Amino acid sequence: MAECLELPRVRSDSSSSSTSQSTTGRLMLRQRLSQLLTCVEDLSSDEETNEEVSRTLDEAFNLCGRWTNKEFLRLHMVTWNVATAEPPRDVTSLLRLDSQTATDLYVIGLQEVSATPVRYISDLIVEDSWSHLLMDTLAPKGYVKVTSVRMQGLLILLFAKQAHVPYIRNVQTTYTRTGIYGFWGNKGGVSIRFSFYGHMLCFLNCHLAAHMNYALQRVDEFEYILDTQDFDVNNTPNVLDHKVVFWFGDLNFRIADHGMHFLRSSIEGGRFNLLWTKDQLTVMKKKEPLLQEFEEGPLQFKPTYKFDRNSDTYDSSGKKRKPAWTDRILWRIRPKTDDDEGSSRTSLLVDDDEEYPLKVAQDVYTSNMEYGISDHKPVIGIFTLEMRKKFERPLVTVEAEGLWSADENVLVSYTIQEAFPASTYDWIGLYKTDFKSPHDYVAFTWAKDYEVPVNDLVKVCMKGDDLPLLSGHYILGYYSTNMQSIVGLSRTFQIQESKQAVLEGLVPENINGLDK
Repeated sequence: MAECLELPRVRSDSSSSSTSQSTTGRLMLRQRLSQLLTCVEDLSSDEETNEEVSRTLDEAFNLCGRWTNKEFLRLHMVTWNVATAEPPRDVTSLLRLDSQTATDLYVIGLQEVSATPVRYISDLIVEDSWSHLLMDTLAPKGYVKVTSVRMQGLLILLFAKQAHVPYIRNVQTTYTRTGIYGFWGNKGGVSIRFSFYGHMLCFLNCHLAAHMNYALQRVDEFEYILDTQDFDVNNTPNVLDHKVVFWFGDLNFRIADHGMHFLRSSIEGGRFNLLWTKDQLTVMKKKEPLLQEFEEGPLQFKPTYKFDRNSDTYDSSGKKRKPAWTDRILWRIRPKTDDDEGSSRTSLLVDDDEEYPLKVAQDVYTSNMEYGISDHKPVIGIFTLEMRKKFERPLVTVEAEGLWSADENVLVSYTIQEAFPASTYDWIGLYKTDFKSPHDYVAFTWAKDYEVPVNDLVKVCMKGDDLPLLSGHYILGYYSTNMQSIVGLSRTFQIQESKQAVLEGLVPENINGLDK
């Protein structure tokens, strides 16, 4: 039986920095190239030929090294102004769960989630109804809510396939208010940034100023959000420092000048291109250098605002607001810069982009017309992220030692694979195999409260009293408080039925193959 000792937990964060990943494969390629060049030199005494062969092989090597182990990962994004409505019962089509191509990441941005004072306070204590629905829908499919952040009615959530979770690191969130001169959070932006297999991504969900005449104010608000949001990360302290930024939400840009009849006839006839030149965001992109850095797919779907609720009919009220593409998804790949001004950080970023390129291709950009709970229709963007992973092993390996049951204390073993900023508040959670989020654990135990050397095997105890009484399949996860993410998951293992479960009549007692 493992003996568990209660120790006082005192905060003492380590400042160890992450070491660089192994380049063994690259070194082997260089060795083979060197051997090949030696053979060429033996075969030819012509220096010009040798130089040409050397240059050609070196270029080939660089191209090979640059695209070794390419991965194609699928990102599914949603933006939806839900107009304080409760979520629908089924979001299968919104998330395209019936698709034969599995999604790797879901990023969902909502605006105008119900935020009355009583409701908002209760949602701070218990997850809001939208988050509950999304977690309940995605968890059985193998997705984990990595993080989320809410500012009044603005909400952004990040879900990842369970296998990717240990490779999502340095998760940070922030928000910016722009409503009522920056004092109210009904408008503004909420963002999530993280490292995904070493690539720095940032997602910014915005709800900008409304009404036709405020196009310039919307751009000013966007720039203000970018200026005020920062992160405690050395190489990406600002939103635009990230390798890829996705900007989405209810951006509230309207279609100017056209009359209602022309708008509606163009929409009904599917002649959306007739409206593009008067779309305010398209117009502002031609004027604003910052906006020109962002890409957007063609608007080949109906404007998503404003509809009568529970219908596909545009606003029939007395206001008769003009239809508009208010709900948008754009992205920006960090541009290369020639003006590094001696900045080593800029130089490193450029080198990193060349060594580990990341390409973004949009596969789908559309709306989903079947949902009628809001006066907005949700917009879906599906992307392929083509990347070369910077690492393929977790920071921590975790395992369950021996047989587990609630009849006695058990042991968890873990090994730090690579140095990272540990905390005395790191912990190891016991999860069901379809767990919803890092905090959806059945039981937990603290990791060691001192800095553990790399590659040392460490064992900690988990109390039998905290374990489930009935048999089931579970996994262990090491949660890093500083990285705000699970950095290691164990293999699935089984917890045995406990004697206590039999005594309490939770399971039939089995004697000689017969139920007693």
